[in-house]
Amino acid sequence: MNLSGKTIVITGAASGIGRALALRFARETPRALVLADLPAQAPALHSLADELARHQPGVPTLVAAADVGHEADVTALVAAAQASFGHIDVFCSNAGLIRDGDESAPDAHWNLNWQVHVMAHVYAARAVVPGMRERGEGYLLNTASAAGLLTSLPSATYAVSKHAAIALAEWLAIQHGAAGVRVSVLCPQAVDTPMIAGRAGSAAARNDGVISADDLAECVVAGMQAETFLILPHPQVLEYFQRKAQGYDRWLDGMRRFGAKMGLIRP
Repeated sequence: MNLSGKTIVITGAASGIGRALALRFARETPRALVLADLPAQAPALHSLADELARHQPGVPTLVAAADVGHEADVTALVAAAQASFGHIDVFCSNAGLIRDGDESAPDAHWNLNWQVHVMAHVYAARAVVPGMRERGEGYLLNTASAAGLLTSLPSATYAVSKHAAIALAEWLAIQHGAAGVRVSVLCPQAVDTPMIAGRAGSAAARNDGVISADDLAECVVAGMQAETFLILPHPQVLEYFQRKAQGYDRWLDGMRRFGAKMGLIRP
């Protein structure tokens, strides 16, 4: 995937990973960038658009409000992007959140994680995949987490929804790959963003080091150029994933011991 000349939509663009992706993608001379986030993030989105205009004046940008947990917002976002720039070449379904909780977490927390981490990807695919198939090309970049390949000791709600996000990305890649639609799923561990600042249990995520959002964005561009399904900014995640597959019971026991050491297992 060569990002030059492409129209790219990024959700969750106001901060963190989404912001870093926008700044990095702009250096690839795309046709346009569409920056979306919650209405409350409008000032941060406009600030990002102003920064892009200063440093990459040849890249048009569109700022849009969207709550990706609602299909109507995703549909409206896609329609606005198409009205301004024509078809969408790349859709980065990146918005995310953390509402830690175990099996006793309120249904509202489970539903929020499910809507933002799973259904948002479904809504994006519904909106853009038909056009991509018709044109014979397109790219979906879905942000998940290493928690979707391994787990998240502090949070069942996060781990379960991120597992589902990866399963959906796999299905989309299999189902639409022959029609020219490429899919990558981004699975980092700890990234230096507001999402992990002060989060209970973040020490476990930081165990293998915290990378910058800018370094992650470089990894994403390289992964998309290679059209790699799993984009792993923390390379050790692949080793952990392989160990899990090769010895599930041993992996579970190791996670119990690690969780106890980190104070993340109930006594």
